[in-house]
Amino acid sequence: MKSAIKTSCMLIKKLLTVIFVAFVVLGLSTSVNAQNSAKIYLFYGTGCPHCAEVLDFFEKENLFARYPVEKKEIYFDRDNAVLFNRVLDNLGIPENERGVPTVVIGNKVIVGDKPIIANFVSEADNFLGESADTTSSQKLDNAKEKQNLDLTLPAVIAGALVDAINPCEFAVLIILMTTILASGNSRKALYSGLFFAASVFISYFLMGLGLYRALSLGSVSNWFFKIIGWVAIVLGLANLKDYFWYGKGFLMEVPISWRPRLKGLIHSITGPLGAFFIGFLVSLFLLPCTSGPYIVILGMLAKKTFDTQAVSYLILYNLIFVSPMIVISWLVYKGFDPSKAEEIRQKRLRVLHLITGIVMLAMGVVILVGWI
Repeated sequence: MKSAIKTSCMLIKKLLTVIFVAFVVLGLSTSVNAQNSAKIYLFYGTGCPHCAEVLDFFEKENLFARYPVEKKEIYFDRDNAVLFNRVLDNLGIPENERGVPTVVIGNKVIVGDKPIIANFVSEADNFLGESADTTSSQKLDNAKEKQNLDLTLPAVIAGALVDAINPCEFAVLIILMTTILASGNSRKALYSGLFFAASVFISYFLMGLGLYRALSLGSVSNWFFKIIGWVAIVLGLANLKDYFWYGKGFLMEVPISWRPRLKGLIHSITGPLGAFFIGFLVSLFLLPCTSGPYIVILGMLAKKTFDTQAVSYLILYNLIFVSPMIVISWLVYKGFDPSKAEEIRQKRLRVLHLITGIVMLAMGVVILVGWI
């Protein structure tokens, strides 16, 4: 048993290494984006007649060659739209005052074709010549500091950890391992657990990617983002209810009426291949129990991140989500009794709901306060 624990610790270290690498990659991408606030941007939309006037003016006056201007089309390029809102959020521009064409020169925002044509050259000259201006530098530092308060990555990790300790997930895996171990083949049980974890990872990643794309196409607005914050608070309170009054009213777990069919599916598994395919179906049963944090995080990503960042976040989220499945599969392979795991799960049910409730409440508050 000691060797099993030692081996599982090594496995956990490897998983943490993967998560750490993802941290570094995402951190670098965030730092690159933080530097964007010092540039001159021209945000426009294809098909916008006022934007066409500004673009024509810039071309005639050769302004793209004379000034370090970055053109950003926001109607058909979501990453540019996210950047547009992120820059204006940092500069405190309300949503009802945003539109295209917009020029951002340092901390100066000019909206509309006539104001841009009339003021761009003077404002750009002032911006490029005031590098020694302490006041301007201080404003820029404040904008960067505000951006550095972005807690999206910690929120993704917190939400994934909440999902990872979900009692539903543990219950399903324990039933699976008990079923496979009945054949007396521990190696088959290990492979079945790993294949099951792989299928859950794939299904949750694809479902998350699909919902993220749907939310992205709908251009998540600030009011919808606030709704997501309130959803997180409601889910947090529901889990706290399960801690103080477990079994009263509804449960933040797989509905009781679904459980016989879920167990029947799992008991039909005879090996790794079956575990892989059943994992996709079981994921649907787990959705009512585990989708809360996921939906909150997806709404956050649709509002706050670029497409490449969002995919990285989704991979990280789901790696954390399935990591307990991998660890438990390995422990069982090394001799850990699944019945003991079920006993531990039953004793810790309320505590798991308490942790989930606290984290979800914190995420809701962070969203509503505007720290994300």
